[in-house]
Order: sequence, then structure tokens, then C-alpha cells
Amino acid sequence: MNNTRRLTAFGVLGLLIGSPPMPVAAADVYRVGMLSLGGGTGATKDFEAFRDRLNSLGYAEGRNLVIERRYAQGQFERLPALAAELVRLNVDVIVTITTPAAQAAKAATSTIPIVMAGSANPVELGLVASLARPGANVTGVTNSLGDGFNAKQLQLLKEAAPRISRVAVIMNDSSIEVTAFGHMQAASAALGVAVVAFNSESSNEIDLDALGKLRADALYVFPNAGNSRHAKAILAFAAENRLPAIYGDREAVEAGGLMSYWTNWLELRRHAAVYVDKILKGARPADLPVEQPTRFELVINLKTAKALGLTIPQSVLLRADEVIQ
Repeated sequence: MNNTRRLTAFGVLGLLIGSPPMPVAAADVYRVGMLSLGGGTGATKDFEAFRDRLNSLGYAEGRNLVIERRYAQGQFERLPALAAELVRLNVDVIVTITTPAAQAAKAATSTIPIVMAGSANPVELGLVASLARPGANVTGVTNSLGDGFNAKQLQLLKEAAPRISRVAVIMNDSSIEVTAFGHMQAASAALGVAVVAFNSESSNEIDLDALGKLRADALYVFPNAGNSRHAKAILAFAAENRLPAIYGDREAVEAGGLMSYWTNWLELRRHAAVYVDKILKGARPADLPVEQPTRFELVINLKTAKALGLTIPQSVLLRADEVIQ
């Protein structure tokens, strides 16, 4: 680590006659920046998961750790300024939550280590040279789940609601989600469904009238910033129109959505703390391979299923990590 980024506290005992001063051992205080596109309850849970894992590794705010949190509250345009602010604070490491946050941090500094606490397609987006050898100042964990994962979600939705035939995919126009939609299209015929894209990316209200005109009988909702911003509206639309829906975030299911299947987001935040610990102890980001998710969770809301008139097959329920009654 660069010692100029550490805050060091010294104490000195009083002088005794004929004795030299006796310094108390120095204690390093590390300054960690956290940059997130989001805000609100989800951001608080992310922070607590990350902080608690750091605590278990021997770091504690007020003793040897300062965490500088910066939230863009869903506003992409705020990220560059917030990243620049963390750079000016000369933090020891920047932890990023969401892909846009990682991109903003990388654009702001090529020297301060950056740890991704979940970022999609880091190689394709130029955040790292490769997963095995990141090569610069960025490393961490990715939330990229592989080419077949989105098709697997579509299959789970069809198994849970066998009568569906037309699924509206609520997405943005990023290359990541466009590619994933292509994989879903390729798998849809074999599943007996048609998928139609609906772009929800808007700084204002989601166009529910346009969504309704697609005449879908089910929804697939990507876990992106736009959909998080419109979460209540999407949930209400699904309930009012009695549409089975699968999400990429368990919070949507806790709020009344039918089901979710994705990586455990808080696990990614916790694992980012392991990278931070290694970097603070002297490891170089370039030498720390980027890790992919290994834990996924299926959450099903049976109360919502009942409201939709669905009987979830036992074969699906047995695979669930959690069933909300």
C-alpha cells in the first residue's frame, strides 16, 4: 500500500528520569471509498453486508477504518463527479456497486485500486484485461452469470406458470441486456413462449400504457437501475393485470412479486470485502483474479401465486431457496 494514503496515530508515554521516550505502536487507519449508482434501503443493505464482512476481517469504523460512501440515487450523470470526489479524498481503495459505478471509478483513476462488488461483463466493457489477469487497478467480483442463465430463468417462469405464452422482457438498451435478450429469444421456441422487449430506461415514469399494448401474459424484469427506479409501478402493473413475473432481485418478491432467480447480491458485497482486505495488506489488483458468482437463489412468493390463481408445481418449490408464505 502507499503509506501516504494512511492516517497514522502515535502516542508517546511521559518521560521518566534517565529514560528515553517510549512510543506506543502505530495503528493504521484505512480510508475506503464506496461508490454506488443506487440509494435507499437497497444501498443500506449493501453497505451493511460489506461493512460487516470487513468487521469480521478485523476492521472497524472509528478504530482502523473510515468508509466514505457516495450514492448517485439512480442518476447516472452524478457518478463521474462522485468518483472524482473519492479520488480527491485519496482513499486507499474504491469499492463499486453496479457496472456504471465501476466504469466511472475506472475513468476517474488509474492508480487507486478499485474493487467491483458486482459488475457485468468486465472484460467486454474494458474494466479488466481478463478475469484471470485483470492487469491494472480493477478487480473484484462480477455478476455475469453465463450465456444460458437468462434462458434458465425463462424456463423457471414457464414451469411455475405453464399457461403463459408471451413474455414482456422489461430491460434497457445496454449491450449486456440486448445480448441476454438474444439468448432468451434463441431459447424461447423450445419453451413454447414468445419474448418481446420493452425498454424501461427513463428518468421519469415508466410507460405502462405502452407495456400493456404488448399484450403479454407474463413479465421478465432485469435487475437494472431503471427497473429499480420503477419497481413499485412494475409490481403494481403485474398485480393489477394478474401477470406472473420473474425478477433478478429478491426484494421485488418480498414486495409482492411472484419469483426471483439470480445471484445473491449481498454475497457479492460481502466477498468484495475480502478483496479489500488483501489489497490493504499489500496485494496488487492486477494480480487478483476476478471471481464469478457461484451461489444463486430461487425465491417464490406463494401468497402472490395464490392471488394469481397459480399452483406452483412441487418440482419448482423443492428447488426454492426460500418460499414466502
